[in-house]
This record gives sequence, structure tokens and C-alpha cells, in this order.
Amino acid sequence: MEQLTKLSDRELVAAYANDNNDAFDVLLERHQNKVYSYILHIVKNKDVADDIFQETFVKAIMTIKQGRYTEHGKFSGWLTRIAHNLIIDFFRQEKIENSVSADEEGADVLNRRDLCEGNVEDALISSQIDEDLRRIVMALPDPQREVLVMRFYRNMSFKEIAEATSVSINTALGRMRYAIMNMRRIAAENHIALAI
Repeated sequence: MEQLTKLSDRELVAAYANDNNDAFDVLLERHQNKVYSYILHIVKNKDVADDIFQETFVKAIMTIKQGRYTEHGKFSGWLTRIAHNLIIDFFRQEKIENSVSADEEGADVLNRRDLCEGNVEDALISSQIDEDLRRIVMALPDPQREVLVMRFYRNMSFKEIAEATSVSINTALGRMRYAIMNMRRIAAENHIALAI
């Protein structure tokens, strides 16, 4: 591991692409503070910043592992660009979710589901979604379920998860990625809707 810290970012990316997972841990350690600070400075919300930060590194992992990473400048700049694009996506989605025009014919800005008290039907649907979600989580392989529970139910960071499970941060991120992919697959195969 100490030898890896002497390598350049380019060499570390090449090593990681050739299945040296420790190389990605060095890259993460080297760039995490700068990338996280950049995200937090823009979104000004720690929970959102945590999510975007983790998604940034998941995208980086996927791009490198799929052989799609090409060197165009510095690695840190590439990571920051990924984070920047995810921040833009976040703000776009937030704008879409929060915009209702009173000018539209038939639009009643006060007659919205999120402004209403829940009814029996919503409670039943929500209960069914919770039950479906619990069954899907239980169907995951143990390592994936463990990371998912620690992240979403115990609100642990990937660094804390890696330490608690005695694996690298890269492995914890990978397990989360596969857990989400498997959950989507299970839900699709069983025609399960996980939203009201």
C-alpha cells in the first residue's frame, strides 16, 4: 500500500483498471477532501453532499472498470466534473419536483398530494411498499444487505462501513452499487412499484 502512494494518479487508475483495488483506495484518500468540499460548498446540505460525493465515486469506479476512462487532463479535474454534473442533475430534479404553475388551465396549486394529510389508501400503499422493500432487502446477498442497512438505516458513511466490515472503501461502494442494481432487478422481475 505504501508503494502505491508514490504512484501518480494515472498509474493508480491503470493499476485499479487491472484489478488492484488498493489503488482506488489511494485515489479516494488523495482526492476525497477536495471533491467533498467542492460539493458541500455548492449544495450547502451535508446529507445531499454525502449522497452526491458517494455517487461521484461510484460513477468513477464504473467508468474505470468498464474501460471508458480516458485521460483528458488531471484525474482530480475529471472527478470534479463528475461531481459538478451530478450537482446540476440534483438541482434540475429539485426544480422539477418543486415547480407548479398556477397559470396552467385546471392547475390548482393548493390541491397537491404533498400538501394533503394522508388517507387510508395512502397508508395502505405505503405499508405495502415498506413490506415489499423489506422482502427485497432480505433477498439480497448478505454482504450487499449489510452495506445497504448500514448506509440507509444506520446512516453510516462508506468509510465507517468499510471499517466496520473490514473491507476497503472501494469494496463497500461496490457492494452498495450491486445491492441497488439487484433491488431494481428484483422489483422489475416481480412487478413491484416502490413509490406511490
